[in-house]
Amino acid sequence: MARRTAPKVTTSTPLGRTVDLSQEDVRDKSGRPIDAAYVEELVEAARKSPGRPSLAKGTSPSVAFRLPPELRARAAEIAASEGKTVSQLAREALEARLDRSA
Repeated sequence: MARRTAPKVTTSTPLGRTVDLSQEDVRDKSGRPIDAAYVEELVEAARKSPGRPSLAKGTSPSVAFRLPPELRARAAEIAASEGKTVSQLAREALEARLDRSA
């Protein structure tokens, strides 16, 4: 399975048309009006929660390791068939192995 790379985003990347919130009625998917206060709430929320959520209370350390391409491809296939990420599959496999050693 080919690994996707994120598109390069720069300050000149077009994001879509500019909307004048004082002139247009723009709403989110739940119907709430998007205005300056709404945008400020989103910005504050983004500043308060950088990065991915922790898997446990506090921080969750990461573990990185290398795999042969064939093993990575098999893991990606199994994860996709189970609706999981490769990381979730790897966590489950490591947890199962550690449980057997206990």
